[in-house]
Amino acid sequence: MDVVCLDLEGVLVPEIWILFAEKTGIAELKATTRDIPDYDDLMGQRLSLLDKNNLKLGDIQAVISEMAPLPGAKEFLDSLRETYQLIILSDTFYEFAKPLMSQLNWPTLFCHRLKVGGDGEVRGYTLRQTEHKRQAVEALKRLNCKVYAAGDSYNDTTMLKAADAGFLFRAPENVITEFPQFSVTNEYAELRQFFDDVALE
Repeated sequence: MDVVCLDLEGVLVPEIWILFAEKTGIAELKATTRDIPDYDDLMGQRLSLLDKNNLKLGDIQAVISEMAPLPGAKEFLDSLRETYQLIILSDTFYEFAKPLMSQLNWPTLFCHRLKVGGDGEVRGYTLRQTEHKRQAVEALKRLNCKVYAAGDSYNDTTMLKAADAGFLFRAPENVITEFPQFSVTNEYAELRQFFDDVALE
């Protein structure tokens, strides 16, 4: 069985926190896993900024409700599912992702959960598993699957290393420079060709 594992934000949908930062005018919220490799450090910064500015889960969800997948993303996923099993491995949260998954025809999504107070305050988060992207790929390989993966950020690189073949998609120059072992593309058609080529090997 051939399985494709994809990151979500930056690959299939816009970066949620960047759009939220633009809506709120809080520049520090633009930081993502493209900028800060340590996920706990990044989320600590985000939670602190939400608390400082009295921003609730509903404020973030209101921005997400206006979002759409990146152009061509839905068609890309629909095409992939004709040939491959497909799993989205993301460091987003189920509380964010539902309206976006609906627009992508409900692909399987593994991500995390937020800890939310009764007043809507985001008080923390629960990781599905530490290094969950890498561990998901390794578990699939133990099930005798061939796994091909693509992502754009620091937090995707262990997944790409663990996969039978890994690729960077629309990654920033700092990630491309630090991980030259991965082929890079900015186009869905070329990424699909990457998957097809390695599947034939």
